[in-house]
Amino acid sequence: MSISDTSGQDVLLISKRPRNIYRLLAISIVVIITLAVWVMPTLNDWSNAQASVSSQRLRTALVTRGDFIRDLSIQGQVVAAVSPRLYSPAQGTITFDVDAGDTVQKGQVLAHIDSPELTNELLQEESTQLSLSMALDRQKIQAKKQALENQKAVDMAKVSLTAADREKRRADAAYSTSAISQIDFEKAQDDLENAKLVYQHAVSDAELNRESLNFEIKTQDLQLQRQTLMVEEFRRRVEELTLRSPVDGLVGNLAVEQKNQVAKNQPILSVVDLSVFEIEVAIPESYADDLTIGMDAEIALNGELHQAKLVTISPEIENNQVTGRVRFSSNSPAGLRQNQRLSTRILLEHKSDVLMVQRGQFLDSGNGRIAYVVNNGVATRQRIETGARSLASVELIAGLNVGDEIVISSTDIFQGAEQVLINN
Repeated sequence: MSISDTSGQDVLLISKRPRNIYRLLAISIVVIITLAVWVMPTLNDWSNAQASVSSQRLRTALVTRGDFIRDLSIQGQVVAAVSPRLYSPAQGTITFDVDAGDTVQKGQVLAHIDSPELTNELLQEESTQLSLSMALDRQKIQAKKQALENQKAVDMAKVSLTAADREKRRADAAYSTSAISQIDFEKAQDDLENAKLVYQHAVSDAELNRESLNFEIKTQDLQLQRQTLMVEEFRRRVEELTLRSPVDGLVGNLAVEQKNQVAKNQPILSVVDLSVFEIEVAIPESYADDLTIGMDAEIALNGELHQAKLVTISPEIENNQVTGRVRFSSNSPAGLRQNQRLSTRILLEHKSDVLMVQRGQFLDSGNGRIAYVVNNGVATRQRIETGARSLASVELIAGLNVGDEIVISSTDIFQGAEQVLINN
């Protein structure tokens, strides 16, 4: 008896669609070619990359176009806009009428300085003034007396002239009748001429004496005026020994102790006007040439921005810094305190429609001339030209376009490579 196998159960299947294999093969070839076209450039870039850096070590930013604001952010110190300091006008003993922190009004007495030397000089000058005044009065009296003497001489000469003229007329009448001799007639003529000369000289002498006396009086008057000015000056200096407040405000720290001796021009105290405040800022020397009076500024206080303007700039540089003053555009905000520190932003420049990118360390790495443009995971070295720089952005003049993505972190890790592969 024979055992049958399973060969009878096997059935040979024959494809009824042999063309499907070729179609799938053709589609596969097309897909492979397409992927090769897309992937090959990337593979080529990867193969040309000279270095590889992790993306976590880099920061990138897109190149944009918009309004560029160049600014400077610094810490400022609140100071009183008006804070006069008073100095000793002379040597003496100080006596204060107020204490530090007292509220004072303009013109209020703050202190007295006792200066015996200056007071004595005033008394001496006043005595000299009185002496000159008396001398002037004496000169005026003497001038009046001399004027009377001169007028007396003129009047006497005029009387003599009148008498001589009368004698001359009598001689003329007598000579016409031959009642007198020729000699007597001529003598009468001589007497008349002599009287005329005496009168003329008397008038001239009186006029000259009057001018001389007026000159002496004027000289004495000028001396008195000069002395009066000196007395007024000493009185002013003595009045300055009483120190008065130049403004309404608070008394600052006292520079000397009560009843101490003070020297001339020694600081005594200061008065702080708390109604108007300014911000004193120390600006780095590198920005000195960019500063101009009248620049707009912003001051941050309690989460609010207050508009202000740069009003003063020091003409000198100290400790690599330039000192300036920023004044609020409107009234000073409430709550300010002397020496309070506030964040101040000075707007140096404003440009419209500017190609720019976020500021980063790449500026220092490439001196603002080199940037790495990121495309498909590869950073390519690109020469650029930069312009103005602000705290947040930098102006791009050439080398980049809107939408380019560049590395803004330090590029020192690229070591100058032309292309760098960025790994995720």
